[in-house]
Amino acid sequence: MANNIGNLALDGGDPRTAPVGEVAVPTPVRRKMHDPNVQFEEYLYYARIQREQERQGLGPEERERMYREAINGVDATSAKESGDEEKKAIPESGDEKTSEPVNEKTTSSSVVHSASHVSAGEWESASRAARNATWGAVVYLITTDILGPSNAPWAVSQFGYVGGVMMYFFMGIMAFFAGWQIWRMFLKLDSDRYPMRTFGDLGFRIFGTYARHGINVLQSIQLLFNVGVIVIGNGQSLSQMSKYKLCFSICILVWALAGMIVGQIRTLQKFGHLANFAIWLNVLVILFTMGVAAHSAPNYEAVFQSYGISKGPIHHTVWIPSGTTFYTQLGAAMQIVYAYGGAMLYCEFMAEMKRPLDFIKAQFVAEIFIFVCYLIFGLVVYSQQGQFTYNPANQGLSPYSWQTVTNALSLLSGLLAAVLYGNIGIKVIYQNIVEDLFGGPELTTKKGKLIWVGMVPLYWTVAFVLGSAIPQFTNISSLVAAVCIMQFTYTFPTLLYFGMTIKEDAIHPDETFDPATGAVHRIDSWKDLSRWKRGMKNLWYVKVFCFLFFLAALATAILGMYTSIKDIIADFALGHATSFGCTSPVGYA
Repeated sequence: MANNIGNLALDGGDPRTAPVGEVAVPTPVRRKMHDPNVQFEEYLYYARIQREQERQGLGPEERERMYREAINGVDATSAKESGDEEKKAIPESGDEKTSEPVNEKTTSSSVVHSASHVSAGEWESASRAARNATWGAVVYLITTDILGPSNAPWAVSQFGYVGGVMMYFFMGIMAFFAGWQIWRMFLKLDSDRYPMRTFGDLGFRIFGTYARHGINVLQSIQLLFNVGVIVIGNGQSLSQMSKYKLCFSICILVWALAGMIVGQIRTLQKFGHLANFAIWLNVLVILFTMGVAAHSAPNYEAVFQSYGISKGPIHHTVWIPSGTTFYTQLGAAMQIVYAYGGAMLYCEFMAEMKRPLDFIKAQFVAEIFIFVCYLIFGLVVYSQQGQFTYNPANQGLSPYSWQTVTNALSLLSGLLAAVLYGNIGIKVIYQNIVEDLFGGPELTTKKGKLIWVGMVPLYWTVAFVLGSAIPQFTNISSLVAAVCIMQFTYTFPTLLYFGMTIKEDAIHPDETFDPATGAVHRIDSWKDLSRWKRGMKNLWYVKVFCFLFFLAALATAILGMYTSIKDIIADFALGHATSFGCTSPVGYA
């Protein structure tokens, strides 16, 4: 899903399960992970060994124990015996070459690259220490959400009962397929030797450095826009609570200033219990919204102010409502994308799992849960409010008392979510720009902390400008879905899988990889047509389907961007809300 406040993997794990996954990746190790000299075959080699170990029941603790025993010897009095056994699985010398290594440490533990100043064994130990999550915990992370449920009723209202169910089902199936692709790529390219921690790492190992930077930039944009969307939502909540007497730009500024203060906390572990509490606050908001909507009229004033729909009889449709345009339907589809928009963080989830092979079970259970819960919420509220369904749903309630209750509950969880996204977003920017691009200090140093202090208010200032310049919750969230979430959920996974299968199938049986030196012997290169033929020939129909899927997802995303921008311009023309103005988009004073 788009907004997973439970996932804090970029900071070393979910703080609610502390101390699980609290292992930071040092800058030298991270740079080694992005070494362009490491060949695709080497990633496959070590990943294949690790997956086999996992199938045999060897978890992170067992692999770490094997490594320590290989280094120190199990019994000093029988060193020769233990040494003979280890040579079969873990040679002590990096110069030894074995064609059929049993253990991943066969030749890697003694290979040290001077550029990193960190031994292979040290970073493999750090990688193993971070792998502690079970697949049940990952179900919890995937289903954690702050925005998705609130827009489900409005999305259903744009498609009707049957159309809404079909859209959620179809997009769920496609999202599961894309998640399956991410899972398969992770299994083939991740290992303790070369751990894969982010979506950008996936792009790097398949398409290179530029792909990694492009993905990281888009990830940063999505996190920033997520903060902006939540700030707009919180601004609307505060505006309703003040009965629209407070200038709307001030309502947004309040939360931007709060984020600048609370966002100075660098370690997300301190948010653990609050994050868990915020999830249940959202559940309460959903339950209250369904209950109140069944016993009160819609918020006609907010609907007219935002959508221009005048008060009248409530109507329901089985199929797409008459008068609904293609662009409106596409905008609603972008809202549904939020329900399944957590793929950006799937690699982070799997990077912290004891057994990544089980991730697909977590994704299946989570998406079934999402599908059922979102549809129940969406259909119930739509049944009560019809064409007057509002986004977010709780702000479409007419009783002021219940508006205040649900808004108050949403404010705390919204601020926490915004701070968490901001924290992760700033760290992505810091690691990729300050450290990797400009060679700046690590975040844990004194200079790094000072830079952080300056980056936080700058980040939240941009979020304030975004929210105050475009105070349109539905349209801006649709734009985020089209620009970012569509890519991570549908477009990128299929394109990356397409590229990986071509590179994997292009490997000739006569080609070899020497784990001792990292050297790869190929019989041809990508400049030769023969390599492209081998890459495309095997299961060509799957590759064609993936490429067509990629084109379809990309086209949908582009249309979604066009529609969102068009709707933003149209709403400004109608004067529903103005940039940096005081008029609230949810009502009049």
